Amino acid sequence: MSGGPLRIDARGLKCPWPAIRLGRALRAGAAIVEIRADDPAAERELAALASACGAAFTQLESQLFCIERQAA
Repeated sequence: MSGGPLRIDARGLKCPWPAIRLGRALRAGAAIVEIRADDPAAERELAALASACGAAFTQLESQLFCIERQAA
């Protein structure tokens, strides 16, 4: 995928749904994903998924996270 980051709005979704949406985006080839999630468990689950995929995880705002695949 080229261009800017893929943006996912997962507000209102309870875990594990934000992580499932992130996983689908990464499997589809997204290099950078920005995901908004307001479930209190989302930060922990998204960070764990990013780590398992070898991707960088950054919290941009209180409910906005960026997951970026590392260059091989």
